[in-house]
Amino acid sequence: MTAYFTFHGALNYFLPRSQRHTTIAHPFDWRASVKDMLESLGPPHPEVALIVVNGISVNFDYIVQPGDKIALYPDFDAVDLSPKIALVPPYSGRMRFILDTHLGRLEAYLRMMGFDTLYRNDYDDDELARISDEEKRILLTRDIGLLKRGRVMYGYFVRNTESRARLLEINQRYRLVDHLDPFRYCMKCNGLLMPVEKSAILDKIHPRTAENFDAFHQCQACQQVYWKGSHYDKMASLLDDVINSG
Repeated sequence: MTAYFTFHGALNYFLPRSQRHTTIAHPFDWRASVKDMLESLGPPHPEVALIVVNGISVNFDYIVQPGDKIALYPDFDAVDLSPKIALVPPYSGRMRFILDTHLGRLEAYLRMMGFDTLYRNDYDDDELARISDEEKRILLTRDIGLLKRGRVMYGYFVRNTESRARLLEINQRYRLVDHLDPFRYCMKCNGLLMPVEKSAILDKIHPRTAENFDAFHQCQACQQVYWKGSHYDKMASLLDDVINSG
């Protein structure tokens, strides 16, 4: 028995070079869902937005049949087809993220832009998948196997390895610039920042800082204090880069 898979667009990233941008004849002798079969070829299911089998939109539970011609797309709007089945519900509310251990520093950038972002360097894969599922957080990871876990509904494999490039990539994927609320979360712990009187935090800042600045914010969780110093200028410059990148 053989099924024929064609992966479109960015899904080719997950295939061996010899199988990219072509139709893959995939022999099988077992009963399997299209989700299990497509993941055995490479791409993780959260990156697949639309599956079309023999011209008909199907969901992940579809059982692959001999001779099926299966087209997979990363973009739900890639094909003019009716009806179309959404593989996952539309993400509702303000985007929230959880990051694996490989994406340190990106969490600070996302928090800086105003996104609730969880990160610890000791999260294990079970915990990452559980939190992503239970709290409906978008899981960002460099671990393809983690994205293939059944509990993961919203997720993305981060291609770039440099922190700024990663932020630009995530912006392009999720249009972060359309939802900016800068400097809302603590870059260290993800707690909420609130204005604070200078007199209340004098013991936490250098006397020169107190002399040169009047406006301060403090994290409600870890008590970290922020002000518009040189660190703020660097972050604002990075925000400009992201916004200008489109």
